[in-house]
Amino acid sequence: MRKNKLKKIFSEGKAVINGWLQIPHSFSAEVMAHQDWDSLTIDMQHGVIDYPNALQMLQAISTTDVVPMARVNWNEPGQIMKILDAGAYGVICPMVNNRKQAENFVQACMYPPKGYRSFGPIRGLLYGGLDYGKHANTEILKFAMIETKEALNNLDEIMSTPDLDGIYIGPADLSLAIGAEPGFDKEENDLAYSVIMKILEHAKKNKIVPGIHNTTPEYAEKMIKKGFQLVTVGSDQKFISGGSKSILKKLKGIKGKEGKGY
Repeated sequence: MRKNKLKKIFSEGKAVINGWLQIPHSFSAEVMAHQDWDSLTIDMQHGVIDYPNALQMLQAISTTDVVPMARVNWNEPGQIMKILDAGAYGVICPMVNNRKQAENFVQACMYPPKGYRSFGPIRGLLYGGLDYGKHANTEILKFAMIETKEALNNLDEIMSTPDLDGIYIGPADLSLAIGAEPGFDKEENDLAYSVIMKILEHAKKNKIVPGIHNTTPEYAEKMIKKGFQLVTVGSDQKFISGGSKSILKKLKGIKGKEGKGY
């Protein structure tokens, strides 16, 4: 089976730089895949991506050696198994609140006897190799999102779940859970920042990979220095809007000053 190169990066104590895909198109996914990200995550929760989109995007990512992952929209076994069958090499699962939910998520990603994933990796065999079934349990990465008040009360129970590879922090929902404004890149005087650091310490204690979503590369670098091993920066949609705004600000600013069109 094709090796999951993220596991090697994690084992060396290094950080994975993860890209985020919200646009439902294979070409934009292919463009992102050719930018040297370590991994790309297809966002099926808050992006506007359905399963046929995701399948084509996974095919586009496969034109490179970037590791394909997906965030599913819920802890639902059928959806988890189906995106794995399509060739995802990692799953980020939202709203994992307790040990039982963490176990259900992990086991949906694993074939018996460790889990209850149904066998039928239609595209997984094409991407992973003919021996996919023998090694999928160890190569597929499983990340539980920590973003609710209940989860904060069950950190060790969740993080000690057998075969859970890591946790992933969604700062916006996490902020809402503690009564703060939703947002990213929290400053050190923000309550959410201290909660994020608490989650990080529990991940380190339980020897699993801590991940977090960021807006800027500067903040992501700061989180890497703190000990996060999976950092996401922005998204394809954000890059398009941000790049456009930057160009238009400069050009329309020039136009305004000179009083001339182009």
